Amino acid sequence: MPYVRSGSATVHFTTSASAGPTLLLAHGFFLDETMFEPMREPLAAAGINLVTVDARCHGRTQSPDGEPFSYWDLAADGLAVLDELGIERAVVGGMSQGGYAALRMALLAPERVQGLALIDTEAGACTPSELAFYREFIERWTSSEPLAPLVAELAPQIIGGTDPRLWRAWTSRWYSSDRQAILPAARCLMDRRSVLHRLPEITVPALVTRGSHDATSTAQKSEAMASGLAGADGVVTIPGAGHGAAWTHPEVVAPLLVRLVERSTAPHERKVAV
Repeated sequence: MPYVRSGSATVHFTTSASAGPTLLLAHGFFLDETMFEPMREPLAAAGINLVTVDARCHGRTQSPDGEPFSYWDLAADGLAVLDELGIERAVVGGMSQGGYAALRMALLAPERVQGLALIDTEAGACTPSELAFYREFIERWTSSEPLAPLVAELAPQIIGGTDPRLWRAWTSRWYSSDRQAILPAARCLMDRRSVLHRLPEITVPALVTRGSHDATSTAQKSEAMASGLAGADGVVTIPGAGHGAAWTHPEVVAPLLVRLVERSTAPHERKVAV
């Protein structure tokens, strides 16, 4: 399995190993890189090399127990993956916390980012009410409280929809996970700072999309992010989708990503003086 060392972390990633342009995607909180698996085939058919990365405290990525980190560290992890693959430039993006890392990749190494795919995510910090909710939920998650009610609460929020079949792949992992291991990632989520004021620094083509029922990445937050990005053309809303639109509606999200990659990697037309 492919891994790369990044700081104190050993980062797991998956690549389609296509010769085409690269799209690096990072997943959301409580998920892992396999959330993008439903889109791997349609993206490959479009000639896109999909690279997906497990964040610290998620999936197969390994980092020292309890060690704090930030989304700047996750951005550095994504760049380390590109280095390992010998990829100089790529379109990068992610869902929710993956989008937080992708934005920071574009700020950390703008010369390496060709485009941004921002799926059910935002550029701001936690609001006081969100912070209170996260603190209470993580305290319950890491306690000895029975897990079933927490999983039943989490699945509709993280993934969305009302069909339990869409949740099963994730709920089974949550039941078997180390409930304490998520703490550093939770602190990273809650302590993040806004980068809204830095969005004008990012000028590459950008896709901003969200599920119509996403109560976390609201229409207002998405619009604030899109309006700050010179390369974004408003917000694309996916009807009926929640926070996990990339998992529940890949048939809608994949074509949007294909168009973004095409737009981001198309050669610029040269103006001829007359």
